[in-house]
Amino acid sequence: MKCRIVNRSGNPLPSYATALSAGMDLRADLSEPIVLAPLQRALVPTGLYIELPAGYEAQVRPRSGLAIKNGVTVANSPGTIDADYRGEVKVALVNLSDTPFTVNPGDRIAQMVVARHETVEWEAVDGLTDTERGAGGFGSTGVHN
Repeated sequence: MKCRIVNRSGNPLPSYATALSAGMDLRADLSEPIVLAPLQRALVPTGLYIELPAGYEAQVRPRSGLAIKNGVTVANSPGTIDADYRGEVKVALVNLSDTPFTVNPGDRIAQMVVARHETVEWEAVDGLTDTERGAGGFGSTGVHN
């Protein structure tokens, strides 16, 4: 599938690291480093503008290495970029660690997955079909397998 993209950053276009990768790395489009203090959030620009076809979305997700090694993640994970959005792709990063974290220009800060989605038309009813699980949720199936 081909999608239109405008790249106003000095970074390469997002690309897949391997043939079977689902996500493409997004890079920080910064003129100078920014420091995220513990528990601080920042909206980091990428310099990218995308045009997705109807029925698709782009999901902005954390990079696992940043999350586990540095405690830095995407605050609204996954962030959704709708097919009709034409603004700059930005990443809401949050530092959940107890030490400051520096985001440098060109750093890989998140990954983006383009996925198909359905559009739902609700049918208002008075009740739902019964299932074995029923209304059980939030731990109703137990902690251990």
